[in-house]
Amino acid sequence: MFSLNENFLQHIDLPTDSKITRYHRVGGGDINQAYSLETETGEHYFLKVQPNSVAAFFQHEADGLKLLAQAVRVPRVLGMGQVKKDQWLLLESLNAVNDGDQYALGRALAKVHAITSPNQEFGFDRDFTAGKTAKINHWQKDWYNFFVEQRLAVLRGLLLQEGKWVVSDRDYEQAVNKFKLLLTDHVSQPSLLHGDFWSGNFMFDADSGEPIFIDPDVYYGDAEFDLGITTVFGGFNRDFYAGYQSLRPVDAGIDQRLMFYQLYYLMVHAHLFAGSYIQAYAGKLAQIIGH
Repeated sequence: MFSLNENFLQHIDLPTDSKITRYHRVGGGDINQAYSLETETGEHYFLKVQPNSVAAFFQHEADGLKLLAQAVRVPRVLGMGQVKKDQWLLLESLNAVNDGDQYALGRALAKVHAITSPNQEFGFDRDFTAGKTAKINHWQKDWYNFFVEQRLAVLRGLLLQEGKWVVSDRDYEQAVNKFKLLLTDHVSQPSLLHGDFWSGNFMFDADSGEPIFIDPDVYYGDAEFDLGITTVFGGFNRDFYAGYQSLRPVDAGIDQRLMFYQLYYLMVHAHLFAGSYIQAYAGKLAQIIGH
């Protein structure tokens, strides 16, 4: 069990020559450990640690923050490295709050989605396989193929291995065939995605109110993917969607397409946490083929 100590902190490269004098653990999600650091001169930093992981575990997150910074506020990456097999990522400490202007938040996400892939294909320039759910990001010209082959099928394989696949192959095939049919009325473009845009992955600057995006899992995909994730666990109100559509109006039939991204996210949670999420994804698939 990892526990932050003075020896570990000696290996953290700070932007200044100050010494870390205080630190305490803070909420950092289900995968990483997170700490607030304070130096002898009163500087504050945010440290994320992934114990017993592969080298450059945080590179994907750092790359994602850099890409998102083209359009929105993100925490600045100040450094990353490893101590033995434990990986660390140092970020600026933000004076942020959880609640704020959701209209501005929606517009911020729309600005991210206005950025498209350099080759106009779906995917990313590298896979991310160090996490608990592998993300296969090989470039695809077609969104249907990318999403079904490199997202849904990968998760289905994991759920099969874990004994958590509780729906019939026939129902699954019927669902993905329906997805293909629904996409005929929608033009998919390879937008930059946050990739995990639930309510725990944004904040607001406590002084300016500016939205801040954190913990990305970026790739280039259909912008409706991010919107689908926002509808799974709540935390987004009407102002958010109005703000988004003020810059990027959505296509007709979006509600039916969003169900497939909800299905994906529930499958992710069934893989990670099991429990009620298994029946939740099964229920979502039944809802899809019942429409």
